[in-house]
Amino acid sequence: MKYWKRLTKEQQNKRIREALKDTVDFESDISLGYPASKLDDKVFNTDVSFLKDSPLLQAFVKNPNNIGCHTFGESEHAFNGTQQIEREVLQVLAVDIFYCNEEKYDGYIATGGTEANIEALWVYRNMFKKEYQAKQDEIIILCSEDSHYSMPKGANLLDLDIAFVPVDFETREILTDALDKIIKTQKENGKKYFIVVSNMATTMFGSVDDPKIYTEALRKNDVEFRIHIDGAFGGFIYPFKANSSKDTNRIDFSNPDISSITIDAHKMLQAPYGTGIFLCRKGLITYAATKEAQYVNGTDVTVSGSRSGTNAIAVWMILFSYGFYGWFEKISILLMRTDWFCKQLDELNIKYYRNPRMNIITIHAKYVPEAIANKYELVPDTHNGNPKWYKVVIMDHVELDDLIAFIDALKEI
Repeated sequence: MKYWKRLTKEQQNKRIREALKDTVDFESDISLGYPASKLDDKVFNTDVSFLKDSPLLQAFVKNPNNIGCHTFGESEHAFNGTQQIEREVLQVLAVDIFYCNEEKYDGYIATGGTEANIEALWVYRNMFKKEYQAKQDEIIILCSEDSHYSMPKGANLLDLDIAFVPVDFETREILTDALDKIIKTQKENGKKYFIVVSNMATTMFGSVDDPKIYTEALRKNDVEFRIHIDGAFGGFIYPFKANSSKDTNRIDFSNPDISSITIDAHKMLQAPYGTGIFLCRKGLITYAATKEAQYVNGTDVTVSGSRSGTNAIAVWMILFSYGFYGWFEKISILLMRTDWFCKQLDELNIKYYRNPRMNIITIHAKYVPEAIANKYELVPDTHNGNPKWYKVVIMDHVELDDLIAFIDALKEI
C-alpha cells in the first residue's frame, strides 16, 4: 500500500485541523460572495466545550462545500482544505484498492451509490454522443436483472433504453446464451453503443458478475461499449480477498476494459449516509461538464453540485484509523463469521446463495417462516408479497449471539 496507512488519533486530528485552517471560517473570515455560511448558532448549540476535541464536529459546524471535482483544474479556493482531504481519500481508493496508475483517475464523493451510478451513465451517454456522433436511440444500458434500481432510475432520467440480462436462479450467474441473444436483438433494433453495468456484489444477493462475460459477447457482436462496475456494496470487501496474483480477471483498473467504479462508504465502511464514491479513468468525467455553471470556480461535472466537505473528512478518518492491514483484519473477521453461519445452514439442509468472498447470505424463503423473518428483520427480495428469498447481511453489529438465536429459531421449526 502506497498511501493507505494507519494514523494515530493525534495524527488524524492534526491533519484535519490543518485542513480546516485552509478552509473558510464564516465566523471570522471576510467572505461576502458565498451563498453559504456556518451552521446557524441560533438553532444549533455550537458553543460547547467538546467541539475543540472533535475536528469532525468542528468541520460539521464550519459547513464546508466541496462543490465540483478536485482531481483536475481549479476549485473554489475557500474550501481548499476539505478538498485536499477528499483528494487523499480518492487517492487511496483509486491507487491502493483499485490499482489505477498515479494521476490517471478522476472522481468525487457523491451523495450515494445511486448518484455515482447515474454519473457513470451520464458520462458514457455524453461520451458516445460527442466522440461517436451517436444518436440518443442508438445507446442502451445493459445490466443483469439483479442490478440495483439506480440503473432503471438512471435510464429514466437520461431517456435511455435499458436491457436486463437474466441470471440463473440458484447461482445468480449471467446466462451467456441469453446475453448473446439480447445483444444481437438490440443490434438489430439499431443499438450500436452499450453502457454496461457489471456488479461487484448485487444488493440482494451479493453476487459478483464476471466482466469478461460481457466483453466477450460484446466483441463477438462487434459493438462499441464501456463498462462501469457497481461496487456500491462490494467495493470495500470483495477486493480484499479477490485481488491476488492468481486472479486472471481482476475487477479493478488493472483490467483495461473497466472504465469506472462506484463504491459506497456508508455501507461497509460505516461512514455517515451521503458518502457514495465515483471513480473513473482520467478525462472521462469531463463529458458530464455543466459549462453553464460559470459562477463556480472550476468545472462542475457532478450530478449533485454542492457536497458536504465534512463527509470527506469522515471517510478519511475511517480509512486512516484502520489502514490497509486493520481493514483487512476487520473484513476477515466478518467473512469468518459468515462462513460459520453458512455452515449452520448447511447442517440444517437449508438452501441459500452466497458468494464466498462476500458477507451476504440469501436464503430460500420457503425455509424461513414470515414470523421469523419479521422478528429478525430479514430483507425479502420483494415487499409486494410472496418473496422467494430473504437476505441476511453480516455487518459489524451482527454478533454470533444474534446468529445463534436465529439458527435456534429455525431449528425449532
